Formats: sequence, structure tokens, C-alpha cells
Amino acid sequence: MKIEQFEDKGLAHFSYAVLSECAQAVVLIDPARDPQPYYDYAAAHGARIVAVIETHPHADFVSSHREIAETTGAVIRVSRLLGAEYPHQGFDEGDAFTVGKLTFRALHTPGHSPDSISIVLSREGRDVAVFTGDTLFVGDVGRPDLRETAGSLTARREELARQLYHSLRTQLLPLADDVLVYPAHGAGSLCGKALAGATSSTIGVERLGNPMLRPLSEGEFVAELLAGQPFIPKYFGYAVALNKAGAPAYAASLAQVPRLAAGTPLPAGALVVDTRPTAEFSQGHWPGALTIQAGGKFETWLGSIVGPEERFYLLAADEATLATVLAQTAKIGYEPLVLGAGLATPGPVASRPTLDLAAFRAQPGAYTIVDVRHASEARQAPLFAGALVVPLPELRERASEIPTGRPVVVHCAGGYRSAAGSSVIAAARPDLAVFDLGEAVRTFSPLDGADYL
Repeated sequence: MKIEQFEDKGLAHFSYAVLSECAQAVVLIDPARDPQPYYDYAAAHGARIVAVIETHPHADFVSSHREIAETTGAVIRVSRLLGAEYPHQGFDEGDAFTVGKLTFRALHTPGHSPDSISIVLSREGRDVAVFTGDTLFVGDVGRPDLRETAGSLTARREELARQLYHSLRTQLLPLADDVLVYPAHGAGSLCGKALAGATSSTIGVERLGNPMLRPLSEGEFVAELLAGQPFIPKYFGYAVALNKAGAPAYAASLAQVPRLAAGTPLPAGALVVDTRPTAEFSQGHWPGALTIQAGGKFETWLGSIVGPEERFYLLAADEATLATVLAQTAKIGYEPLVLGAGLATPGPVASRPTLDLAAFRAQPGAYTIVDVRHASEARQAPLFAGALVVPLPELRERASEIPTGRPVVVHCAGGYRSAAGSSVIAAARPDLAVFDLGEAVRTFSPLDGADYL
């Protein structure tokens, strides 16, 4: 038996291939959008993929389960509660199947979602590992606020938090201390709020060290779990629905994205996502373009700023970067929304104005300062007194709240979000002079602008 963990660092997503060597068969759990790494793994071990298990319809990424099943003949196993729209076998509490000497059994573990399951892997009758999806993480547990309006089954966050309390204590904690814990996410995921950096754990380690598993009443657990959860990107509900239906084949869907010839003029008023570095974007871009820089968590910010009901053009600095951002776009199922993808050339908008940093330091009150960090970040580490806090995922909808009469300076914690935020404001409010504080924000101490009222 071998367990292979695949990691997508951009989405902090873990998927798994479980190899039964005696049966020369592979079972996949929560695969990512691109199926090729799983095909390569099976081929390298002379095995065939016989099953794909989904722990729940994921909100933060799009799975390749349907494509893999159609390509390999593997059986998809999911909870009957999911209401899956593709061929599958129900896999719920009491259900199990065997591959060689390995047995996979389902545990009903609602809480992150009403249709969440965990999968216990046993070898010759002994529990070896549990794949916990978004129910139990290393050092944390899943958030319960993503299924209030998405999926076949919906539930209020308070109800799901109560379900999670019991799932953890009656389903997972009774497992032996040496059972390995393999979650679907690690540190940096938006499916929890305090995930640890380790990629796996054991039930015993989590029992002792996971703060959400310490002795708490149900009410205490619910209150603590609901406090301080991160923002919900715009694409999350869309991804749940797409995973419920089964996404189209990855490579074929990407191949259908229209390619733009160099220098192709874009329609006036079109939504344009320019992924070039800020310095290049500032030298010239299409009117109203938004800059969401390639690299890092591009897909998360794309799906947080642009809604799934919108269509957009996608531009990059070079072919390699374009291929990368298209692949990231497909991770969240947004590739059908791309009206055209191509290389960015300096557009008809002249360079963006550069902030006179000395003048800003001397008189911050002469500017409207917009803080695009999360509200909790702004509360914990305020930089400028009187700053208008509008988190980046809300900025397009709330740009009208920015007052007229003064130039605007946009900041975040390091420069990435402020670059995007300043482009959002510039596109929505052409009446304002908009400046990006950028990486210079790191030279300011908390409340350096305390005289700004």
C-alpha cells in the first residue's frame, strides 16, 4: 500500500492517490482540476484508477472527478446527500468497498457542509488513515458558513457548526490515536481560519493539540468557530454547483478559450484582467482594466474580484505566463468566462500617476486613504487613523462610498492587493486621482498618519 499526497500550493489543496500494489489499482480522493498528474502516477506504478471519492462538493476548487471517471471507467463515490448530477455510487455511513487488501469505509461527518463524508482506510482489518476532507484539518476544523445558499442541501452556519461539533467528537475522535489524518487543505486555505503548516497528522496529535478539539461545550465551540472566519470569494457557490454537475474535461475546455492576436483592440467597456506586474501595467493598459498580478494566489483573487456571472478578457506579459494564468483560471472553473486571452501590449491609457511619497508622509490628511485589507487585519494593525476600510473583495461594489474632493491613496499589507484595489477604484471612479502606496506601505509604522482625521 502507498499513499501519495498531491499539493496545489496556490489553493493550499491536498488530493490523494491510494495504491493497492497487489491489485495494481489506485483510488483517488478529492482530485484537482488537472487529471494528468493522477494518470501519470497510475502509469508509473503499472496500475489503473478504479475509484474516485469526493468528500463533498468543494467550494474553493473544481475537481476532475467526472473527467477521470469518463476517461478511465473509474467509479465515482460520493454521498447520496450531494445530489450529484453525474453517474456515481452513493457512499455514506455504513458503506464500504475493498480494493485488494484495502478497505475504504465512509463516515458521515457533516458540518463543513451537510453532505461531507470522511473516508477511513483499513488494511487487513486495521485502520491506517482517515481522509477528512474539510471536516478536520491539522490544527483547525472546517468553516461552517459556505453552504447557506449553495448546493442541493443548505443550512445555516449555526446549524452546521453544531453538526461539526458532533461529527468531530462522535465520528473522528473515536478512531485510534495512531490513525493518520489526511485533510483536503493546509495552511493558507480559505476553508478554515487557522490551519497549521503540517501536511498530515494523527488522531492522537490532533486530540492533544488541535484547539477546536479541546473540551468545549457545544455552545462554546459554535461561538468560537463562527468568530473571525475569513471572507468568502465570489466564486465559491459557483464552484459548489460546478462540482455537483461535474466539470468539463480540463484540456478540452482550456482549448476552447479564444486566443487574441497581438494588438487586438478590445471592446470599449469590456472587463479586462491584466496580469502583468504593476510597473508594466502602469506604463499603459486598456481603459478600465483591472490588474490582478500573475503568481501567488492569482486564482483566489480572480474569483474574489470577478463574479461568476461576468465575462472578461485575460491578458499576460508572455506566453508562458498566459498558460499559467489560464490554468489557474481553470482551477476555479472560470475558463468558460474568458472572452479572449492574449498578450498585453501597452494600451491607450497613459501611465498611472506616481505618488509623491514625501508629500504623503508630510500631509496624509490631504488624501482619502483606502485600506483594502480584511477588516480583521485593519482592526489588529491599523496604519492610518481615519482610513476607509473596504476589503478588496468588496471594492468593486463599494467604490461609490469613496468621497470626492481629495486624491485617493490605496494600501494593503505588502502591495499586491493595493495594486489591484487602485485599478478597481480608477476604473469605477474616473473622477478621482488614484495612487497605489504599493510596497512602500512597509515603511510605515502603525498609525503613522494619526493626524489624519
